[in-house]
Amino acid sequence: MEKKLAILTSGGDAPGMNAAIRATAKIAESYGFEVYGIRRGYLGMLNDEIFPITGRFVSGIIDKGGTVLLTARCEEFKQARFREIAANNLKKKGIEYLVVIGGDGSYRGANLLYKEHGIKVVGIPGTIDNDICGTDFTLGFDTCLNTILDAMSKIRDTATSHERTILIQVMGRRAGDLALHACIAGGGDGIMIPEMDNPIEMLALQLKERRKNGKLHDIVLVAEGVGNVFEIEEKLRGHINSEIRSVVLGHIQRGGTPSGRDRVLASRMAAKAVEVLSKGEAGVMVGIEKNEMVTHTLEKACSVEKRKSIEKDYELALLLSK
Repeated sequence: MEKKLAILTSGGDAPGMNAAIRATAKIAESYGFEVYGIRRGYLGMLNDEIFPITGRFVSGIIDKGGTVLLTARCEEFKQARFREIAANNLKKKGIEYLVVIGGDGSYRGANLLYKEHGIKVVGIPGTIDNDICGTDFTLGFDTCLNTILDAMSKIRDTATSHERTILIQVMGRRAGDLALHACIAGGGDGIMIPEMDNPIEMLALQLKERRKNGKLHDIVLVAEGVGNVFEIEEKLRGHINSEIRSVVLGHIQRGGTPSGRDRVLASRMAAKAVEVLSKGEAGVMVGIEKNEMVTHTLEKACSVEKRKSIEKDYELALLLSK
């Protein structure tokens, strides 16, 4: 009897999700799986929006942002009785295998499907925040970082012209990876991230030193998890004399054509996910560590405490921002 595998995307969309859908479908087919898609994530699973995927469906999507399978929130999935309905929708179609592309919230749902109903699940980390344990990088992070760097270059032009201090708020509720990497790669002049203490007085002292040294502008990266950037602006205003502005990049960070790096990463992760399922392993997430494809349990993927260390990169960002 032919094995059946379904694919869903869940949580916030991330560039590279479509590349992962495409690669999963193509590779699964080569392994002898009959492939299905689930629209709108767990909500679609609950509402039985499950359909066969053909080669035509995944054709031409590798360079598209967002997700062709769509994504949605599903509060009902937190309740066991609704998870049972969703699992039964898979089982009545003979679907035993599931690939979930998303973040830690998506993995919690996937892990419950695996443990409660025996659905053979593997996760692919798709989130721009890069906040998943067990992987150095997640799908969408690189593309989002490049979007931020492009915005920084444009903002720096006006910051220099008007000799301003500009705070740029980027995404990252629990993780400051986007702000941190953007500060290093984009020549940022200050950084505030949720993993570290962020005294306004220390930032103000750093910015004052820059002006003493003849610098005409300051670009400060602020991860959204630190707090409201406009409130931070008001606090900073009491410590420095330069003109201050704040910019919230918002959802522009989520969209756009995925970078080559994200497309390759998506394809490698998809290949590993299908390989893992074909060997009988499940309840795990695929990740990349030291450029090698690895797997970790979904429990580890959902862990906040075991995230990778960022102290060295943080020290580097501070050193380069002087």
